[in-house]
Amino acid sequence: MIPGFDPTLILWLNLIGTFVFGLSGGLAAARARLDLFGVVVLAGVVGLAGGITRDLLIGVPPATFRDWRYLAAVGAAGLVSFFAPTTVARQERRVVVFDAIGLSVFCVTGASKALDFGVGPIQAVLLGAITGIGGGMLRDVLLGDVPTVLRKELYAVPALLGAAVVVAAHKAGDLSPAFPLIGAAVCLATRLAGVYYGVNVPTAPSRRGGRSPD
Repeated sequence: MIPGFDPTLILWLNLIGTFVFGLSGGLAAARARLDLFGVVVLAGVVGLAGGITRDLLIGVPPATFRDWRYLAAVGAAGLVSFFAPTTVARQERRVVVFDAIGLSVFCVTGASKALDFGVGPIQAVLLGAITGIGGGMLRDVLLGDVPTVLRKELYAVPALLGAAVVVAAHKAGDLSPAFPLIGAAVCLATRLAGVYYGVNVPTAPSRRGGRSPD
């Protein structure tokens, strides 16, 4: 197995990402007026889906079902989202921030785990991005929205950048704990800049007059 970054750091980043992504799912569910069960379920889906998808693509049993701490993290996130008294007043801003934090953490831990299992650098970057965007995409689908990653704002691009920092450092032989943190910071800054400054990936032009092109 290829030596990876500090496993304790990666574990804690994973747990933090699971919790904050769970908060983003739980707060989105609360905004949609779901009941307690719905809030906890959506928190679990958002917090765990990306990592499960990554592990299945790598070909290993999902870590979320082998370590009770992941389920505890999303359960706690769901309960906090439902019972916190401030979820109604500032939920929109909080959903965006928690989602950005979860995205930034998961893209670097996903890439690191992919590297540990011997995949190539491009595949590791893609798996890092999938780890980050998978939960958010499923959240939007379950709430009846087109996934944010497919329609507006910088979402997949920040995840790819953060994962690329980790992969580049790993391939250069530098396994300092600073690089996962740098990758997460790059992803977080890019994501929030895209949100607050309205930076978007170009979208397909709309058809004029409702006519199909020849």
